[in-house]
Amino acid sequence: MQEFVKDRARQEIFKLKPYTPGKPIDEVKRELGLQNIIKLASNENPLGPAPRAIEAISNMLTEIHLYPDANCFNLKKALSSYHDVPTTGILIGNGSDELLKLLAETFLSSGDQIIVGQPTFSEYEFTALIMGAECIEVPLKDFTHDLPAMLDAITPKTKMIIICNPNNPTGTIVNRMQIKEFMSKLPPDILVVFDEAYYEYVESPEYSTGLEYLAQGRNVIVLRTFSKIYGLAALRIGYGLTSTEIAQAVERVMEPFNVNSPAQIGAVAALQDQEHVKRSRELNKQGKQYLYNEFKRMGLTYVPTEANFIFMDTGVDGREVFNRLLKLGVIVRTGDIFGLPTFIRVTVGTAEENQRFTTSLEKVLKDLK
Repeated sequence: MQEFVKDRARQEIFKLKPYTPGKPIDEVKRELGLQNIIKLASNENPLGPAPRAIEAISNMLTEIHLYPDANCFNLKKALSSYHDVPTTGILIGNGSDELLKLLAETFLSSGDQIIVGQPTFSEYEFTALIMGAECIEVPLKDFTHDLPAMLDAITPKTKMIIICNPNNPTGTIVNRMQIKEFMSKLPPDILVVFDEAYYEYVESPEYSTGLEYLAQGRNVIVLRTFSKIYGLAALRIGYGLTSTEIAQAVERVMEPFNVNSPAQIGAVAALQDQEHVKRSRELNKQGKQYLYNEFKRMGLTYVPTEANFIFMDTGVDGREVFNRLLKLGVIVRTGDIFGLPTFIRVTVGTAEENQRFTTSLEKVLKDLK
């Protein structure tokens, strides 16, 4: 059987690196026998899902014997009104991850190249490699996408450039002027993917969304998600805003019924629950400031963020910090998976969760130093 797989499977799959998710709470309970655990590893909304979404989903559960709307008509209509874009340019996916994979299946072939920052979201590399394409990684500059260097990395094989803005794991943004200069020099035959999963958390007035370039008729797609600020991570639902032509091409490789009914209905309701978004932003703003102050008090270096997580340098082995925090019932994300072994990434939680994290971190670092 092993020889069969080795000989018959597509060779591209052996280059793939398994995605490392944030450690689930139930897994920590089983492994360590702990009950009181907080998870600050996966950038989930500590306020939970949008209340309107919970209500809408509860009201439709008697209909789950029916297949979902394959075209996501109501959700596309709601997003069209919210963003002032035509429904024909909207793609709905089983999370933004699926849309990334669909973009690769639509536009990438063996020998093509994509360009991404490094470090950034690992699924970008996955989508390239699975199609036999090459992922060109351009190191960040001051923890931020180096757009001039990304332009310099373009070759005749470049088909796609992905800009995570705000970037995961650093939380940094490229601003309006940086993107304007980048787009002015970019060859028109390259697709630019703006992954804006954390867009709703941004506070900087210098931020620019890729929708500006969609309106100009450029070859771009803007990815958004309901997993973060709307709190619907378990439903797996994301969307892309692009041109009608690009959307129609991607739809050719899309599976029917790829988004379930509770996700569609919950997303429509969540989009209407802007009060929940407002509360989530305010909680995040307060939490960031508290954590900044605590890190400064402890003499720790961190990257100022425009998202709902902070990338910070522990000054010691981040994997050891992770393991010791885990034993205290606090789950974070290690930086070694992003190539920075002394860093950890922590989601901004509630006031109580943030305080528990900093108290636990201070104890761990004192034991290690």
